Amino acid sequence: MARILYLVHRLPYPPNKGDKLRSYHLLKHLAASHEVVLGSFIDDAEDWAHVPALRESCADVFVAGLNPLLSRVASLRGLVSGEALSLPYYRHRAMRAWIDGLARGPRFDAIVVFSSTMAQYALQLRQAMGEVPMLVDFVDVDSAKWTDYAKAHRWPMSWLYRREGRELLAYERQVAEQARCSFFVTESEKALFQQLSASRAKVEALCNGVDSGYFSPLPAQDNPFEPDELPLVFTGAMDYWPNVDAVQWFASEVLPGLRQRWPRLKFTIVGRSPTPAVQALAGDAVRVTGTVPDVRPYLQHAAAVVAPLRLARGVQNKILEAMAVGRPVVAARSCVEALSANGVLAGQDLLSADSAGDYLELLHALLAAPQRAQAIGQQARERVLRQFSWHAHLSRLDHYLPVTAKAAA
Repeated sequence: MARILYLVHRLPYPPNKGDKLRSYHLLKHLAASHEVVLGSFIDDAEDWAHVPALRESCADVFVAGLNPLLSRVASLRGLVSGEALSLPYYRHRAMRAWIDGLARGPRFDAIVVFSSTMAQYALQLRQAMGEVPMLVDFVDVDSAKWTDYAKAHRWPMSWLYRREGRELLAYERQVAEQARCSFFVTESEKALFQQLSASRAKVEALCNGVDSGYFSPLPAQDNPFEPDELPLVFTGAMDYWPNVDAVQWFASEVLPGLRQRWPRLKFTIVGRSPTPAVQALAGDAVRVTGTVPDVRPYLQHAAAVVAPLRLARGVQNKILEAMAVGRPVVAARSCVEALSANGVLAGQDLLSADSAGDYLELLHALLAAPQRAQAIGQQARERVLRQFSWHAHLSRLDHYLPVTAKAAA
């Protein structure tokens, strides 16, 4: 049993959104065999109620509250210091003091970092405690996301986002070169990081999984839709810019064409914290639910699930969950390619789209042939069962964790 410090930028519970799903399952995997000390932030007041649940599986838990507005202001210090703005955003006096206290206590056998912005605290501890082995789960190449955002915005935000991409990439490289191993969610993200950073650091792909027992076909669940409705569904945190962009684009570029042929069709956007721009989409053709107690009925009773993400890459949990429930999915080509690298067959397990015309053609065909849609959903479920176990993927971390004298005994 190793003593592990686990640093996460957002409380890894409840597992109700993409990054929290991965960070929660990583915590669950570590805590099953090791003594875990957790350090994390809370940026949503509702999450404070979930801290006791984490104390049950961790040897110790430290959580600091993060005010997003104040943090955005604090992040501007990066313009003076010359660093990526993401670093001062997560630089917190109480967290730094807690790390200082840990450095005076028992030694850690390893540090596991989730999200590059939390590596600053790992480096702080290593400076005081010595060369503790560090593993870093970058998940995606965040610096590339900021560069992508720059392409979708006008000056001055385009300049700011481009700068953030450049400075954060330099920091990501620095962190990776000090880590025993770093992980990205797909082979393509791994290759992108290696290309952009020109780093020879040890990196591996570590795919996402899905809880196929929780996300399973349960047709008897109450139907949340109107009796005569033909529902299309999108799920995700609706204050996340790539999700906001996706539903806005789909509602304006694809939905009108679908409704011409299928007037009973309604696009349902399911997810917490919808921005004003998302709420403004609500109307006769679009439903915006906000937070729901259980996303599964919306997936289960959807005619199809769409993931038209234009600004996100990598393995999307929302897609895996819909596949696990056995629903046909039409997703952006970049997202399908990420899954294809892990054995998913485009055209059989899910459908790939690149333009508004693609979505129209594929969705028209699915809606016109319910039996084919059902067959694709069934194949998707079978694929998830075969290849997307969280335990199978996360066990690859174990190779890089030290075997302590206590464990060897």
